[in-house]
Amino acid sequence: MTDEELITQKIAEIAATADQYPAVVIIHHVPTQTVRYLSEWGLRLLGATLEQLTALGPQFSPTYFNAVESDEYMARVFGLMYENGIPDVHTFYQQVRTTEHAGWTMYLTAMRRFLVNAHGAPLLVMGMAVPLHPDNHFATKVAHLLEDNAFLRQHAANFALLTTRERQVLAQVARGHSSADIAAALHISVETVDTHRRNLRHKLHVSTAFELVRFARAFDLI
Repeated sequence: MTDEELITQKIAEIAATADQYPAVVIIHHVPTQTVRYLSEWGLRLLGATLEQLTALGPQFSPTYFNAVESDEYMARVFGLMYENGIPDVHTFYQQVRTTEHAGWTMYLTAMRRFLVNAHGAPLLVMGMAVPLHPDNHFATKVAHLLEDNAFLRQHAANFALLTTRERQVLAQVARGHSSADIAAALHISVETVDTHRRNLRHKLHVSTAFELVRFARAFDLI
């Protein structure tokens, strides 16, 4: 049996019952990173046909999912499919843009290697995704974590420019301490503290105390 015949047979087995599952079912072709199957629920959510999704190839994920996140986890998932001794299931959160809601909808997705050929090379990876209700407390926490992660990615290079002393001053500023308080705590002059404050605003491209606090929280200074 050829690889394509194996793929067709395996997908048919899943498609026979997939619409009964309480989750969206998706199957990717590993070598080309293309969608080969999506259950009816998933097609309705994305407002697309399977042919349209397959034609997107590797651009499927950044088209419908948060591109920054999908670039990382999908590359990792496809890469893991070629490794031996990997865990059976990989789970992660996804932000998906669907036809049901404006903005992003949070999904919990589990994926596993689904089919290999006679030589052990991966052919298919299958995923199952369930939406997290936006009013769910856990979904809100996950959304905040993803927002923080995006902030870290966006500003990591600027934060890396800060000296050790500037980070110490940033932590003190974020706690609401005055320049005089910071000077006393760090055993430096008030003028030096004010210089560090100016450097922080310049290096981090911020103008308000609120923005400085967000940097301090995001990078675990407070």
